[in-house]
Amino acid sequence: MALLQISEPGQSPDPHQRRIAVGIDLGTTHSLVAAVRHGVAECLPDAQGRVLLPSVVRYLEGGGRQIGDEALASAALDPENTLSSIKRLMGRGLSDVADADRLPYRLVDQPGMVGVQTVLGVKSPVEVSAEILATLRYRAEDTFNDDLYGAVITVPAYFDDAQRQATKDAARLAGINVLRLINEPTAAALAYGLDHEVEGVYAVFDLGGGTFDVSILRLTKGVFEVIATGGDSALGGDDYDRALAQWVLQRADAKAESPTDRANLLRAARTTKEALTASETVAFSADLAGASVRLDVNRTDFEAATAALTERCIASARRVLRDARLSAGEIQGVVMVGGSTRMPVIRHAVAEFFRRDPLVNLNPDEVVALGAAVQANQLAGNDSAGDLLLLDVIPLSLGIETMGGLVERIVPRNQTIPVAMAQDFTTYKDGQTALALHVVQGERDLVQDCRSLARFELRGIPPMAAGAARIRVTFTVDADGLLNVSAREQTSGVEAQIDVKPSYGLSDDQIASMLQDSFTTADADVKARALVEARVEADRMLLATQSALNADGDLLAASQRAEIDALMLALRAIAANSTDAAAIESATEALAHGTEAFAAARMNAGIQKALAGKKVESL
Repeated sequence: MALLQISEPGQSPDPHQRRIAVGIDLGTTHSLVAAVRHGVAECLPDAQGRVLLPSVVRYLEGGGRQIGDEALASAALDPENTLSSIKRLMGRGLSDVADADRLPYRLVDQPGMVGVQTVLGVKSPVEVSAEILATLRYRAEDTFNDDLYGAVITVPAYFDDAQRQATKDAARLAGINVLRLINEPTAAALAYGLDHEVEGVYAVFDLGGGTFDVSILRLTKGVFEVIATGGDSALGGDDYDRALAQWVLQRADAKAESPTDRANLLRAARTTKEALTASETVAFSADLAGASVRLDVNRTDFEAATAALTERCIASARRVLRDARLSAGEIQGVVMVGGSTRMPVIRHAVAEFFRRDPLVNLNPDEVVALGAAVQANQLAGNDSAGDLLLLDVIPLSLGIETMGGLVERIVPRNQTIPVAMAQDFTTYKDGQTALALHVVQGERDLVQDCRSLARFELRGIPPMAAGAARIRVTFTVDADGLLNVSAREQTSGVEAQIDVKPSYGLSDDQIASMLQDSFTTADADVKARALVEARVEADRMLLATQSALNADGDLLAASQRAEIDALMLALRAIAANSTDAAAIESATEALAHGTEAFAAARMNAGIQKALAGKKVESL
C-alpha cells in the first residue's frame, strides 16, 4: 500500500527539507540580514565577518558599482555618484525633499518618484535600494549555499502606502520573494519578547539613521499586539549630523559649498557624534576647500544644537501614549532600537519622559533584523510550533470622499491589520449610472485637509431614483499594510476595484502632523462638517422639489406654487451665503413642511392613475 505524504498548510512537504528564509532590515544608514540557524536567530556576516552593510551605493563609469563599506570609503572622493540615506527618498517627489540643496548628489524631478543623477544616468531610490537588497540576498545564499526562499523585510511603522509599495518593488527588482513587510517596532518587540519571555505593555523607541518610530505593544505568550503607533518618517540620526555640522559652520564662520565639502563635513559630524557617546569632549575636524575646520565640541554643545530634534522625538512619544490611553507610568519597559538611540541625550530624554531607565541590553542595530528572521522562519513553514501572532496596526484612518468634500472614514487609525471593512453608500441624483470614488487618508473631516491616495470609477449602475442604489465600498488592508478598495452595486452586481498605489510625495512633516492637526482643529472640523452636511441636505431637498415640480406642478394652484417657489428661493439664498448650519437646516425643514400637501397630492394622483379603469373585484 502506498503512503501519502501529508504536510501542514504553509509548511514544507518534506519534513527534512528546510526553506531558506531571512529577515532583512533595510535601514537608512546600515542594512543587515538575519536568519534562524539551529533554532536561534542570528545576523549573517559577510566574508570579512562584518554584519552591518552600509546602505551606500557608488556608481562607476563603464557600468561598475561599489556597495557597502567600499562605497562609503569613496563618499568624499566621488560624492555626486555615491548615494547614501536613499531610504529617505523612497516614495517621495522632489518638492517633498526639504534638504535637497544640502545633499552631496543631485536630485532629478521626474513623474512618480524623485531620481538621482549619476554617471550611469538617473537612478531611482527603488533601483538603489534593490542593489543593497541584492547584496544581502547573495550574502544569505552564500551562507547557506542554497537559493533564498523568501524574506520578511522591515519598514518604519509610519511608512505610508507609497513607501511600502516602493520597498516591495525594490525587493522584487533584487530577485527576492517578499513573504511579508512588518513594522520595525513590531519586529524589535518580537525579538525582545522571545528572548526574554516578557509579558505586559512595552514601548518601542526606534530612532534610526533616517526614520523614527515609537509604538506601544502588549506582549503576551505568542501574541504581539500593537496598541498604537506614531513617529516621523523624516527624522533620524542623519538630522543630528546635519544639525551638528550647521552649528560647527556657524561657530567657525565657514561655508561648505561644494558636494565634496558637504560630504566631508557630514562625515566629520557623524564621527564626532558617535565619539561623544563615550567622551565628554571631542575634536571636530573637517577639510574644506576654503579652509580646515577645527573645533572642540562637548556634549552640552551637541545637545543644544540638536534640542529641537530631541523634542520632536518626545512629542511623538507623547502623542502615541495619548492614542493608547495610557500614562508613562503604565509602561513596564522601553525597548531602544536603532543605532541613534546610543546617543546619551536620547537615553536621558527617554528615561526622563517614561520615568524609568530604558532597556539597552540588546544590540539596537541588530534587534529588528532578528525579529524579522523569526517571523520569516515561521512564514516559510520551518517553525513547527507556529504559535506566533503579530497584530499590527495602520497609523492613519482610511476613507472616501462624500458629497460636499466630506470624508467618510471606513477604516479607523490604529485598527489591527490585516482587516477588511465595508460601508454602504447610494447615488445622489436620479438616473445616476456612475460613481466616482476618491480614496483618502487622514484624520480631518474635510477632504482638502487629508491626503489623496487614489481615484477610480464604478460604471454600469442601473438608472434608479436618487437614493435607491446600494453601493458597498470595501477597504481591505493586507498584512503588509497595503490597501485594496472595491465598490459593488448590490442590485446589479457591477463591480470595480483598485490596488491603491498612491501618487508619490508625502511631505516631511505631513504624516506626523496629521494626528496633531486632528486634535487642534477638532472644534473647527465639527462646525465645518455640520455646515457642509447642512448645505448638501439643502441641495438634495431643492433638487428633489424641483424634480417634483417639473413632473406634477400642474397639481398646484398658483398661490401654492408661489409659496413653494418662495421657500426654495429662501433656501437657496441661505445655503449659498450663510455659515450658520442651524439656519440652513431650519430653512430646509421649512421647505419640507411647505411641500407636505404637494407630496400628498402627488401620492393621491398616482394612486388614482394606477386604479383608473379597474374594478374593485380585480384588486
